Amino acid sequence: MPEFVREALEKNGLMEACVSRPWYQRNDYLGWIARAKRQDTKEKRLAQMLDELRAGGLYMKMAWRLKGGNA
Repeated sequence: MPEFVREALEKNGLMEACVSRPWYQRNDYLGWIARAKRQDTKEKRLAQMLDELRAGGLYMKMAWRLKGGNA
């Protein structure tokens, strides 16, 4: 995990929300952010990830529910 992503997760109190997501979601988010060529695009994607982790029921702008009924 890139240091700037780790710092953002810790600063926003979202590390636990991140690590509780399935591995494929963490991998998708990190790859998606890393593939951005421009810094402002990386920041925009990071902000979307943080917003979705904060909301709890979203993954890449799609509704998502943790198996067992928890979002």
